[in-house]
Amino acid sequence: MASVVPVALVSPILLLAQQSNAAAASEHLSNAASVDLTLSSAVEMALAHNRHIMLAHLAVTDSMSQKRLAESRFYPIIKNQSAVLHITELEGVRIPAGALGETSSGFLPAETLNIGQGALTSYTSGTELAQPITQIFKIRAGVKAADAELNSAHIQSDDAENGVAFLVHKLYYGILVEQLRGAAAKDAVDAATVVEQEAKHGVNEGKLLADAELVSRTDLLDKQQAALASHLNLDDLTLQLDDALGLPLGTQLILDPNSFGASSILPTRADAIALLLNKSPAVLSARQTVEKAKADVAAARDEYIPELTGVARYSYQSGLPFLAHNFGTFGAIFTYTLFDGGGREAKLQDARIKLTMAQTQLKQTEADVSIELSSAYDKTEQLDQLVRVTTQALEAREESFRIQSERAKVDAQLASGVAAANAALTSAHMNLLNSQLNLSLARNNIRRLLGERPE
Repeated sequence: MASVVPVALVSPILLLAQQSNAAAASEHLSNAASVDLTLSSAVEMALAHNRHIMLAHLAVTDSMSQKRLAESRFYPIIKNQSAVLHITELEGVRIPAGALGETSSGFLPAETLNIGQGALTSYTSGTELAQPITQIFKIRAGVKAADAELNSAHIQSDDAENGVAFLVHKLYYGILVEQLRGAAAKDAVDAATVVEQEAKHGVNEGKLLADAELVSRTDLLDKQQAALASHLNLDDLTLQLDDALGLPLGTQLILDPNSFGASSILPTRADAIALLLNKSPAVLSARQTVEKAKADVAAARDEYIPELTGVARYSYQSGLPFLAHNFGTFGAIFTYTLFDGGGREAKLQDARIKLTMAQTQLKQTEADVSIELSSAYDKTEQLDQLVRVTTQALEAREESFRIQSERAKVDAQLASGVAAANAALTSAHMNLLNSQLNLSLARNNIRRLLGERPE
């Protein structure tokens, strides 16, 4: 797709860059545990070290193992069974004298014979090959279920990567905005301090009532409280980004406010809705759940098929009667469950219910993601309007600050007026940056819903 430059971030970004450079210098002096980051490097670091992504990759590996296990049941099983057995007593065969008749030379046998049957200690060893035959129907259903699980794991792994990338964008943007918010709060505190000093001077000279100083003091405390709240919020966002990147908690992050690249054009709302059903991770995962449920129904139905296993065995024995030392055995084993208390029917019914549930959940998921996507486009349009409004507000604040500064040069304006105009200008920069980054975040949310990596 074509690329476009994101909404202009020039004014607030330049201001933020100046403050970031100053903050970076102080951080290097005060804390060696700091990391310089661009947005792209932060995303790459998160994709390499985030634990949620590691778990998603492990789930894929586990599903691959489960599929190999299911496929292995297609093949014959070859196993050896050896035994050494000792019998405490053998019966034997006793033939009394003359039991077989009498000849000219005497009785047959001439005396009682005791014929042993084997030895007290016997040795056996057999190697058997067993090939499932009718069980292949159930095995095939199991492989289909495992394949659906593997596909779902791949989808969820990709979605986890996109989700973590989106989270990094959100936290990165949040920190940049909070840094500028903190700068605006500091300017507001400075302006309130000047106002308090002027109020105190006016009260001392009798130009203002005594409560004017109290009002200015209260306003200063409110501004200081807002500055502290911004600092706490910045610390919280930094800790969250540390965790998302796999860094030790407390690592100071020096973010580059100029690392935003070109952004690809989003599809139209109609095109996105058409693409959604074939690209949404939630929908694709729900479809794999339906496929797995279908395989489970087939496996439950195949429980009624008798089990037929072909066997071939080569054996060695020593100590057993009437058998050669080495011999072979070939044949088939037939197994059929005549009665199980209705277990097979209950299992089949349960599988059919779960299939219906999966199909219903798929329809609900398709509706949910369609609503979410439409809402995301609405939010993008509203934020686009907000960017235009905050841009105009910034231009107005810049002009107001220019006028206040010119008046101050000819002593036509109190210092508090200039300070207040400067604080309002910094706040306008922050509002513009916040609206611009929120717009970028909203567009990335649309990409995430469509199964794409945020930019």
